[in-house]
Amino acid sequence: MPQLNKGGKFVFGKSLVREDLSLCLPPQAVEEYDICSEGRVYLFTGAKATGGFCVTRRGILLPSKLSHILSDMPELLDYTAPEGDFVKYKGRGYCWTEVSPEGWLRFTVSMLDRLKIRPGDELMCIRSSDIAFTLGHHGPLFERAGNYQGKVDVY
Repeated sequence: MPQLNKGGKFVFGKSLVREDLSLCLPPQAVEEYDICSEGRVYLFTGAKATGGFCVTRRGILLPSKLSHILSDMPELLDYTAPEGDFVKYKGRGYCWTEVSPEGWLRFTVSMLDRLKIRPGDELMCIRSSDIAFTLGHHGPLFERAGNYQGKVDVY
C-alpha cells in the first residue's frame, strides 16, 4: 500500500490481533526487514501519538545508532530476560519474543496489557525507519486511513 498522503509515512497494511492472541505481520514488512531471519524479534512500546509497538531484530539494532539499547540491557542482547517481559529503559518498554518463519507473533495477556491493545484491534503497520517498523494503534495516520480511497490490506 502506498503513502496515505504525499510525503507521508508508508503503510504496509493492517494487522489484526486475533482472539488467540496472535498477529500476522504484513509480508512486505517481513521481507523488507528480513524480520524472521533470526527467529526472535524485539518489541518496544510506541510513541504516544500512535501507541502500539515497534518491531526490529538484533541484526538490525546492534549495528545501528540505537545499539546502546542492547549494550545497556544485556538481558535483551542475549535473550536471558523472560520472553515477553518488558524491561523499562529511557521511558520505553522493551522485550523480545519469537517470530514464526511466516511472520506470526504470539502475545500473552500481560504483553497486550503493557501495549494497551486487545484482541480484535487492528494495528496499522508503518515504515518508521531503517531500524524498525511500527504497529500503531491510534492517531493521525488512522484518521487519514479512514479517508483513504485505496485498499488497505488486513493481515
